[in-house]
Amino acid sequence: MKSDKKARLERAGWVVGDAAQFLTLSAQEQRFVELKLALATGVRQLRERRGLTQAALAKRLGSSQSRVAKMEAADTSVSLDLMMRSLLSIGATAGEIARLIKKTEAA
Repeated sequence: MKSDKKARLERAGWVVGDAAQFLTLSAQEQRFVELKLALATGVRQLRERRGLTQAALAKRLGSSQSRVAKMEAADTSVSLDLMMRSLLSIGATAGEIARLIKKTEAA
């Protein structure tokens, strides 16, 4: 959020914060959410780069297209295990997965 907008909202009596503050997430919980979001984004980007549809990825995983859509949206019902298996089935290298994880540290 731009600093002038934040200042304007605070002057109007609003409390401005981020999602972690609103949800009262611990630092560990916040890192977990960021990791899951990075992996979900990675699944979508790598799937698209490899020219796969959600349905094609689902078939590789023995799952459904709607499950892949939930995975790419970082739905809470999707495990990190499924995300990692998806990345590997797409053909992601260890280096690509490491870069996705590394992005969370930069944030």
